[in-house]
Amino acid sequence: MACLLWPLSLVFSVLARWRRARITPQRLAVPVVVVGGITVGGAGKTPLTLWLVEALRRQGFQPGIISRGYGGVVSGVHGVEPDDAPKVVGDEPLLLRQRADCPVFVGVDRVAAGQALMTAHPEVNLILCDDGLQHYRLARDLEIVVLDRRGLGNGWQLPAGPLREPATRLQEIDALVLNDAVLPAPTSAAVFQMRLQGETFRHLHDAERTISAAALAGQALHAVAGIGSPQRFFDQLSSLGLQFETHAFPDHHAYAQSDVDFPEAVILTTEKDAVKLRVFLPPEAPVWVLPVTATLSPSASGVGLDQLIVEKLNGRAPA
Repeated sequence: MACLLWPLSLVFSVLARWRRARITPQRLAVPVVVVGGITVGGAGKTPLTLWLVEALRRQGFQPGIISRGYGGVVSGVHGVEPDDAPKVVGDEPLLLRQRADCPVFVGVDRVAAGQALMTAHPEVNLILCDDGLQHYRLARDLEIVVLDRRGLGNGWQLPAGPLREPATRLQEIDALVLNDAVLPAPTSAAVFQMRLQGETFRHLHDAERTISAAALAGQALHAVAGIGSPQRFFDQLSSLGLQFETHAFPDHHAYAQSDVDFPEAVILTTEKDAVKLRVFLPPEAPVWVLPVTATLSPSASGVGLDQLIVEKLNGRAPA
């Protein structure tokens, strides 16, 4: 099938390059750091964005986040609030707003989203653009690409392969973050290893209620994941010594009650899925969420990703 689709990949590649060449980037009044990917599907961009918010705060910045709001129905630009509906603003922006405790604005037009964010929050002095690598109308000061264990797949562009852009794009970025992955292609970028860690589960409706993996062992468990790589979540549960039935759904899946109808069983899920399950599952539902925190190793030169960003921005030309 991939071979049959390969001619379409050539057309996709030509159109993408033509579109990029015709775009005139627009610069915001503050630095912009893009966190994105060259493959379809989630690879760990959301936990990395959360890590960057905290790391850049320690460096003296006041970050804000802009996102497309994939899966939502917002028209124009919208400032995300912690109690917004995920079907309106998208699951990832809502999770970012709840976890990062910083302004998050969504909009298909990332330039307009950034301008609206800065108008509403003039204290923000740096923008993190979540999943904005291919949104070339937004000028950026740094580009960070995340890859997970799936790497570059067959190395072909859409629709014959998983690539949004050719692998040579890795030569143009500033940093490559490998989420439990190996380096799939040469790059001149600084390379960082990222691990997602989480051991304590929190109740779906009450984050103050926690439970350990040991306390869950031996129960009838169903693991539910609608993320870019559900197997990554299942492997994490297995590493905690748990046995469970798996239920993998597409990324950004819109859940219905029938998807999680497991009588007399305990449900384990991710934070991204939890923002949608919380909408319709009752407070007494036995659903436990596993929050994860990203940890990053320094690059081969011993520089941390936050240090790299600061160094790059110090040499940035004014807007």
